[in-house]
Amino acid sequence: MKFSEQWLRGWVNPQVSRDELVARLSMAGLEVDSVTPAAGQFSGIVVGEILTTEQHPDADKLRVCQVSNGAETFQVVCGAPNARPGIKIPFAMIGAELPGDFKIKKAKLRGVESFGMLCSASELQISEENDGLLELAADAPVGEDIRKYLNLDDASIEIGLTPNRGDCLSLAGLARDVSALYDVPVTRPVVPAVPAAHDEVRPVEVSAPAACPRYLGRVIRNVDLSKPTPLWMVERLRRSDVRSIDAAVDITNYVMLELGQPMHAFDLAEINGGIRVRMAEEGEKLVLLDGQEVALRADTLVIADHTRALAIAGVMGGEHSGVNTEKTRDLFLESAFFEPISVAGKARSYGLHTDASHRYERGVDSQLAREAMERATALILEIVGGEAGPVVETVSEQHLPNIAPITLRAERITQMLGMEMDAAQVEQLLNALELKTSANGAGQWTVTVPSHRFDVSLEVDLIEELARLYGYNNLPVRYPQARLAPQARPETRGELPNLRRLLVARGYQEAITYSFIDPKLFELFTPGVEPLLLANPISSDMAAMRASLWPGLVKAMQHNLNRQQDRVRLFESGLRFVGQLGDLKQQPMIAGVATGSRQPEGWANGRDGIDFFDVKADVEALLGYSGALSDFSFVAGKHPALHPGQTARIERDGKEVGYLGAIHPELAKTLGLDRPVFVFELVLGDVVEGRLPKFSELSKFPETRRDLALIAGRDVASSSVLEVIRDNAGEWLTDLRLFDVYQGKGIDPDRKSLAVGLTWQHPSRTLNDDEVNETLQTILTSLEQRLNTTLRK
Repeated sequence: MKFSEQWLRGWVNPQVSRDELVARLSMAGLEVDSVTPAAGQFSGIVVGEILTTEQHPDADKLRVCQVSNGAETFQVVCGAPNARPGIKIPFAMIGAELPGDFKIKKAKLRGVESFGMLCSASELQISEENDGLLELAADAPVGEDIRKYLNLDDASIEIGLTPNRGDCLSLAGLARDVSALYDVPVTRPVVPAVPAAHDEVRPVEVSAPAACPRYLGRVIRNVDLSKPTPLWMVERLRRSDVRSIDAAVDITNYVMLELGQPMHAFDLAEINGGIRVRMAEEGEKLVLLDGQEVALRADTLVIADHTRALAIAGVMGGEHSGVNTEKTRDLFLESAFFEPISVAGKARSYGLHTDASHRYERGVDSQLAREAMERATALILEIVGGEAGPVVETVSEQHLPNIAPITLRAERITQMLGMEMDAAQVEQLLNALELKTSANGAGQWTVTVPSHRFDVSLEVDLIEELARLYGYNNLPVRYPQARLAPQARPETRGELPNLRRLLVARGYQEAITYSFIDPKLFELFTPGVEPLLLANPISSDMAAMRASLWPGLVKAMQHNLNRQQDRVRLFESGLRFVGQLGDLKQQPMIAGVATGSRQPEGWANGRDGIDFFDVKADVEALLGYSGALSDFSFVAGKHPALHPGQTARIERDGKEVGYLGAIHPELAKTLGLDRPVFVFELVLGDVVEGRLPKFSELSKFPETRRDLALIAGRDVASSSVLEVIRDNAGEWLTDLRLFDVYQGKGIDPDRKSLAVGLTWQHPSRTLNDDEVNETLQTILTSLEQRLNTTLRK
């Protein structure tokens, strides 16, 4: 909000400099964005009057003017299009200084002498308008210093208010805060009730009382809108960044800036019957004051008469019912309270933003409408004349805001501010904001909140007000104190940062993707699962909560592939969301995606592409991080997003903990992927839960190794063979590894050859051949019985 410093000081005038006032406002939460002088630096400029004008003999666009300063007459050559006899303008006499260190001297323009300069508003840096001379009021005193006449020793102060401080979008609200900050009285304008001079009324019917709990209307007859708006009002509006239009509109804008109540004046002749405050009909047309025609929606509150809509409530009036200086003789003045939620967003939805909507969306005092009506009526009668009728008011008390009293505790103040505040000081600061306090004893108060502070509803709100007025910079600096006992950290549990570092060391890069994805992508990766949809998504392609980290990772991989990154390895840790509200499971996961060559490009590296087993090795590194790799097993599985022949379900003690595999060819085709892509996803909690390693003394006795070449069925998993061997190899087995798999010439097409190496070592003696041979025989017998696997001959 922008306002004139002089205007504010007319309400409340603390004896401090402008700089100190600005700094104090900012520290009180009313952050000052800018301070702009009302005019540039100049001197020697007075009110002048053009007595006569004649055409310059040698220039079509110049006029030779005779200008009076009240004591003498000067000849001035001027090129302004509005230079004409009888008007009063700023006159810079010889010796005057204009902004930019421009000094006025005697000059000749195309052969004609000029003794001064007639000025526009932009030349004095009063405004940016540069369409001619600045025309002053007809009663401007000729010869008076223009800076004194226009009160230009002023500044426009702009503050950036947070949305909850709608009460400060007015001079009254700002004055209330300044009064409380400096403990000085506020001088409010006297607003007496204007007696009715006639009986004419227009009936008001409110069919949407929840959206419009209070509506006031008044007929004012026989106004003369040809009369200009007074200079003092025009200047206050200008310094508040509001353009002067005509007296009726200016007065409603002035009251809005002064008291905070948006108002509107209708041309009474354009209202058919009475006023109806109702919801719009779907598709109903309305031409607004800015000339834009809009098709109204059924959720829009409108002000209408008995035949058509007149205005969008709280936003903008209609063109046909607007005030026209040439034809309007009678006014219907409106002052209303619109419930903020009913107005919120309506202006933006129609591509608008007005001063009225800005205030109504943030909240307006529900008790202010009558005072504003009386203030605006008095100003209209004073400036443009007329006769006011009685005020018609429609109120729905049950729909008006009602803020319950708040209990404030001294101990809570001390706890939150870190200091004790004297009871008298608490009452003085709150009462200064018209927050009426009533002491309950034992360090408690009951605080009654006025209607203009609709942002105060909790005890912490009151404490915030105390902190603001006391001064945030005056609050003591204290470090928090707490007795914290260190928590035991289980040694068996790994840490996510270490898993991240492990994957980075294996060539992966961490990605962070959105938790919400395109519902179409959700269906591709988890078909048949109902997604959890957002009620208010950022966009249509970010409307579903992810049930897997794969969609985001694959999308990020595609983004890199499209930018000539042929070798991509990404991983992410985050939540997946399974189920619907009420039964929603948020599960921490770690997932990865890989494609491209097995090794980075280099003279010593091959060009082989990555395969299933490369990614399996990365997954095994993750699973083995916490020392419990033997607890996990890879089982052939099925997943709708994965290749049916290259999918492994990862289990831990029979419980599913994740999947590993290649993207299904059909899915790859749908996504536009023309290369093999491998993914994995693991439940993070199962990955980090490990086993505590135990020390076992190193044996000084020699190892014994035996290699076996086994013939097994083509569909027999090597992990099953190793499991049988491990179960029968005895307690001294120290190493078991599969080092070769062969299918081809010399082997039955339905069989395969597995070569495994077994190593035994006894801690206290050397194992003999008989013991080892006996164990091997037990292993071979068990393999043949359980898996139909025999020794290769």
